[in-house]
Amino acid sequence: MRTDSLAVMSPRPPHRLAGRILVVASAFTLGFAAAAKPPEPTRQPVRQVLDLDIGQTQQVQFANGAKATVRLVDIAVQRDTLSEAVRGARVKVEVNGIPVTLGCANYTLPVAVAGVQVDCSMVKAYNANTGTDTWALEKDARLRLWPGGSPWMEPGTFGYPLRQKWFATSTQMANEPTYVDGGDKPERKKIYYHNDLDFGGCEGLVDVVAATDGIAVSVAGQTLPGYEGTPARPRYDVVYLLDDRGWYYRYSHMQSIDSGIKLGQKVKRGQKVGVLGKEGASGGWTHLHFGIVSRQPSGRWGTEEAYAYAWEAYRNEYQPKVIAVARPHHFVRTGEKLTLDATKSWCEAGKIARYEWTFFDRTRASTPTVERTYARAGAYSEMLKVTDPRGNVAYDFAIVQVVDPAQLERLPPAIHPSYAPSIGTRANQDVTFKVRSFRTTHGNESWDFGDGSPRVTVKSDGNVKALAKDGYAVTTHRFAKPGTYIVTVERENEYGMKAIGHLAVEIAP
Repeated sequence: MRTDSLAVMSPRPPHRLAGRILVVASAFTLGFAAAAKPPEPTRQPVRQVLDLDIGQTQQVQFANGAKATVRLVDIAVQRDTLSEAVRGARVKVEVNGIPVTLGCANYTLPVAVAGVQVDCSMVKAYNANTGTDTWALEKDARLRLWPGGSPWMEPGTFGYPLRQKWFATSTQMANEPTYVDGGDKPERKKIYYHNDLDFGGCEGLVDVVAATDGIAVSVAGQTLPGYEGTPARPRYDVVYLLDDRGWYYRYSHMQSIDSGIKLGQKVKRGQKVGVLGKEGASGGWTHLHFGIVSRQPSGRWGTEEAYAYAWEAYRNEYQPKVIAVARPHHFVRTGEKLTLDATKSWCEAGKIARYEWTFFDRTRASTPTVERTYARAGAYSEMLKVTDPRGNVAYDFAIVQVVDPAQLERLPPAIHPSYAPSIGTRANQDVTFKVRSFRTTHGNESWDFGDGSPRVTVKSDGNVKALAKDGYAVTTHRFAKPGTYIVTVERENEYGMKAIGHLAVEIAP
């Protein structure tokens, strides 16, 4: 992986957000179906945002009066060797004089330092080879800060946006190049770095719910009068909600929109918005595209990175004891050294007690990070198991897409498996499994449910028509006993290259 280091630049004066935020309580109290323009916000976000150039220092003040001084020191960017896509960044900052190195989105969370919490949601390097600027970042990096020990969202104001287990299947989170539909290709020079959050799931079987209270300002292709210049972009499969922070929330690719979501009406947090699907510009894989847009320090509308908010909401609602994180995915050449990293995993008890990797070739490792090379092209799913000090266990899977540079015309297939229900599933209950392969129409998918039952063979369409109603192959299975089952599905293309997918299915007593 190539690393670029940005030289230190001369400091610039802070870029101040133009104008003041006025509080007009009546707009949200009364609703605004007939309003000519959006109301002003009535709630201040917990976080403060700084856009800084390297070498620049700026101070923030929180609502409780506490202050923090932040300096951006340096940025090191990692790119892959196939398409020059940015795969990560290490951002060095000083907070109240204390140095700390941050990751940049890509499944990273805020860290505690010098009495505050801080993260980096974006660096300018991502804009060098992408098609659109969704972040409104005009400096080298965007930092967000919260008071020490505070929640990232005010309690009771934000919820997990779908009724599904965390990491039930594939995801594409902020700053991760899109890949599930086979779109990660060596010749791709304009990279779609996913700015919002993609939660994969089982088509037609997962409810999408409102993350916040708000007003439905755009529903199924219609937008309220006066909102034409806002972040709301109407489409038949999309809903936009506006909350009392003045933030716009996007829910996309829904198979159907709930009849209770009416243009201009109030929506409550947790209310059903629609059903998970693959409509619109989904690429043919079933997922919820969930995004937030807010005013940024540049004064423009830009992405409000939502991973930490979704993580916090999921923990609050479902109270997991441990979460395994083996993401983001990887895109490498045959023979190239790769580091798999499990250090983003978390447990309530504090420090993870044990890390266990099980690889596709049945070799194992027991360290948080491990180096691997792959001799053959394919799409691999490497299993991570983490255990906390109390014996609680969680699983995740690192997707590694491997390309042979000598045969770039022969790319390996990709695969998206999913299942439902993923929460509260019991023994002898029907579980629906769906799978779709990409970049091949050859062969079949083969399921191994991990319980000793015979393999099941199905055949998806290979994404020949992205929005085909029957694009996914469907089967059902019952697990006779409680436990966690590692389910495997594979498909091979005409060149013998495999795509392997895994699911960790929890069956309650």
